[in-house]
Amino acid sequence: MKFLTTGAVTLFVLLTLRAGTASAQTAGTGQPPPRPAAGEEIEQLPEIVVSASRVPLEAKAVGSAVTVITAEEIERKQARVVSDLLREVPGVAVHRSGPLGTQTAVRIRGGETGHTLVIIDGVKVNDPADGNATYNFGHLLTSNVERIEVLRGPQSGLYGSDAIGGVINIVTRKGRGPATARLGVEGGSFGTANIMTGFQGGGEGYHFSLSATGYRTSGISIAPGPEKDGYRNQTYNARFGLELMEDLELELTGRYVRTKLETDGQSSFGGATPDDGDETDGDRWTGRTQLKYGLFDGAWSHAAGVTTVRMKRDFFDDSAGSHNRFDGRRLHVDYETNVFFDTPAGIEATHAVTFLTERGKDSHVTGDTRPNFTNQSYSGEYQMGVADRLFLSGGVRHDDNERFKNTSTYRLTAAYLHTASGTRLHGSYGTGVKNPTLSHSFQRFGRLGPNPDVQPEKSKGWDIGVEQDLLEGRLSTDLTYFNSRPTDLIYWNDAGTTDFNDDFYDNLEGTSRIRGVEFSVKAKPAEGVSLAAQYTYTDAKDAQGRPLRRRAKHIASANAGYDLLNGRAAIDLGIDYNGKQVDQYHSPKVPSYVLVNLAGKYSVTKGVEFFGRIENLLDKDYYELRSFEMREFQTTGIGFFAGIRGTFELPR
Repeated sequence: MKFLTTGAVTLFVLLTLRAGTASAQTAGTGQPPPRPAAGEEIEQLPEIVVSASRVPLEAKAVGSAVTVITAEEIERKQARVVSDLLREVPGVAVHRSGPLGTQTAVRIRGGETGHTLVIIDGVKVNDPADGNATYNFGHLLTSNVERIEVLRGPQSGLYGSDAIGGVINIVTRKGRGPATARLGVEGGSFGTANIMTGFQGGGEGYHFSLSATGYRTSGISIAPGPEKDGYRNQTYNARFGLELMEDLELELTGRYVRTKLETDGQSSFGGATPDDGDETDGDRWTGRTQLKYGLFDGAWSHAAGVTTVRMKRDFFDDSAGSHNRFDGRRLHVDYETNVFFDTPAGIEATHAVTFLTERGKDSHVTGDTRPNFTNQSYSGEYQMGVADRLFLSGGVRHDDNERFKNTSTYRLTAAYLHTASGTRLHGSYGTGVKNPTLSHSFQRFGRLGPNPDVQPEKSKGWDIGVEQDLLEGRLSTDLTYFNSRPTDLIYWNDAGTTDFNDDFYDNLEGTSRIRGVEFSVKAKPAEGVSLAAQYTYTDAKDAQGRPLRRRAKHIASANAGYDLLNGRAAIDLGIDYNGKQVDQYHSPKVPSYVLVNLAGKYSVTKGVEFFGRIENLLDKDYYELRSFEMREFQTTGIGFFAGIRGTFELPR
C-alpha cells in the first residue's frame, strides 16, 4: 500500500509539473528545439572512449579491446546494479554470492577478482581493506550512471597496480542544458522498493548534477530456512564544474553509499549452515577535486587533482556475538600534462604526448594500529594518428613502492582502419603488476604472523582482433584472441587442517596460462530493432595444468530490443548463459545456468513513462558460487517489478 500510494503521488506530481512546463514553453520561455524534417540527416558525432588512453580517443583509434555501455542501454535494460550489465560484455565474468546486494566479484579475461581496477568519476575505488583489494559490485546501483567503459587486457602501463586484467571506468551523469529534475519509483517481488531522484543542469561556464537513490528488498534466505536476508542501499552522488576564469576549470565530485546487508552464518568445516541474523553495515565515501587549465587553445593542457576514499564495513556475527570492523582509506594526489600537435608536412599525422605523476597512500585502520604503504609513480604516453587510418600508442610507467620491489610496466597498441571495406584491425601488448594488499602484508593468521616473502603478482598479455562493418553500418562484428601469462599469483595456502594458524598467504609457483576468444556482433536489421550477442571462450590453467577456480570456459549473452508505437513504447529481451566451472577443488563443478530477463516501457506523455520488467523469466533454480563449506549460495527465482519515472524541465 505504501508503494501504491507513493506511485500515485509520483504520477500526479510528474503530470502536474509536465503540464506546467508545457505551458511555459507555449508562452515562449522554454521552446524546445524543432524536430528535424523528414529525410533530413542528423550529424552523427564519433564515439569517444575516455579510458583507453590518458586522453580521450575516437573509438576507431583505440587499439585495446574496449566495450562501451551507454545511458540509453542502461535505461532500456532496466538493470538495477552495474554487475548485471557487465554480464553482457565480452570477456567479463560476474559471480554473486546470493541475491542482490551480496558480495559480487568481476573477472576480466580469466584474471583474479583483484586484477580488475574500478574507477568512478576519476576515483580508484578498489577497497584498501579488502583481502584482495577488490571492488564489491554488489552495492553499485545504476540509477545515476551515464556511461560504463570496460577496457580489457593488461593496463598497468597506464593505471598501475590492480589493472592486470583490465579497467572498468564508470561515469555518472553530468549536467547539461536547462535545469531538469528526475523522479522515479518502483516496487515488486521480494518486498522490493526503489526511489530515484535527480537534479541537473548546465550552461556556459558551469554544470551541476545531484542524485539520490533509496533501494530496499526483503530478499530471501541465503541459507535454507525461513529467515529472510534483506538489503538496504542509499546512494548519493554530486558532480559540479565551474569555469573560474578563461581556460581554468574547477571540478568537484562526491559519492556516499550506505548499505545494510543481512546474511547467514558460516558453518565450521562442512557443518550445517545456521539460518541466523548476521549483518554487515557499510559506509563508503569517495571524492575528487580537480583543476584543469588549458593553454594555446587547448594544445597544452594541465590537470591536478586530489582524491579521497574511505570504505568502512562493520560485520556483526549473530551466533558468536562478535563485531569486526574493516576500515580502508586512500589519499591520492596527481598531476597530468598533455601536449597536442600536428605534422602536416612529411607524414601527415596528429600527436599527443602525456606525462603523469601520482602519489597515493593506502591504509587499513584496525584496532589501535594503522598499517599503510605509499606509492609514487611516473608515467608517460605517446599517441600518433597517421592519415586518420593508422593509430599507434606506447606508454610506460614506473612505480616506486616503499614496501615492495619497484616495478616498471608498459603497454603498446595499434589500430588500422581500411575505410573502403569497413575493416578495422586492432591489437595490444602489455605488462601488469598487482602489489600485495595490506591484508597480505599485515593480517595475522598463522603462528608466525604475515608472510614477509609475499611478492607482487605480474603478468604479460596480448590480444589481436578484427572488427568488420557490413551493410552500411547496420551490422558489425568483432573477433579477438587474447593470451596472458600471470606469475606469482597470491593465494591462501590452506594446510588442510582445522587450525587456521597453519594457513598463510603465499605466491603460487610457476606461470599460469590464460587464453581465449571474444566474439561480439551487433545488428540493426530494421527501424527500431536492435540485436546484439557475445560469446567468450576462456582456457585458464595454473602452472600444474589445473583449471583456475571460478573461470567458466563458456560465457555468452544475447539481447534484442524493439521500439513500437512510433517510439512511445519499447521492449527488451536479454539472455545470459554461464557455463559450468570449478569452484572448490574438493567439490563438484558449479553447473551451468541460463537467465532470461524481459523489460518494457510505455510513455504516458512527454517525459513521463511507465516501466516494468521480469527477472529470471524461466524461474530457474541456480546458484553462482559455493562457500568453503560447500554451501550453495541461494538466488532468487522469478521476480516482477514495475514503476513510473519522469524527467521535466524546471520553470525559469
